[in-house]
Amino acid sequence: MPETPLLIRPAAPEDADAVARLLYETATGMYDIYAGGRRRALRILHAAYGRPGNSASMEVVWVAETGGAVAGALAAFPVAEGDARASRFLRVTLARTPPWKWPATLRIFHTGADLTPVPPPDSLYVDALATEVGYRRRGVAGALLDEAYGLARAAGLRAVALDTAATNTAAQALYERCGFSVTERRPARGPIPGIVGYARPIAG
Repeated sequence: MPETPLLIRPAAPEDADAVARLLYETATGMYDIYAGGRRRALRILHAAYGRPGNSASMEVVWVAETGGAVAGALAAFPVAEGDARASRFLRVTLARTPPWKWPATLRIFHTGADLTPVPPPDSLYVDALATEVGYRRRGVAGALLDEAYGLARAAGLRAVALDTAATNTAAQALYERCGFSVTERRPARGPIPGIVGYARPIAG
């Protein structure tokens, strides 16, 4: 039997649980460091998804659907929106974090921001990309990256940019197969691993 076609579409309210789980998985352990564990991280991501203007809001998420199931998710927005969206995500986090944990949360947030490679200014930034385990190696991530490329082109942007942990060799191989080139490498600091930045120019 042929596989069910893959549909790339904007995220919807009913995707909240699946998207929160996927965004958590894509961070390769960083949300555990940031939020203090899986349960709190998922609660934060679920809340952020329903609030406009932050880096995990529903309006910046696209999902890959097949057979009625969410197979993958992408969160992306213009680089120019990045600081404001990150600040709003931090506010969502602090509202769901005990006050005595705020100093550690703020320290991790700012350290992560300092270590993240700077994307090209006139680009679409892919903040998260994840595929459900059962759908990996079936073209889901590539289809979502193609959607990001199309969104960037339609918006008149000049590139698509993203980054990943230096230890995530599978993601690096995917990005390079999809036409991305390394723009910067940042070293590890404390519990935060090294980060590799990538960009793919929009063809004229």
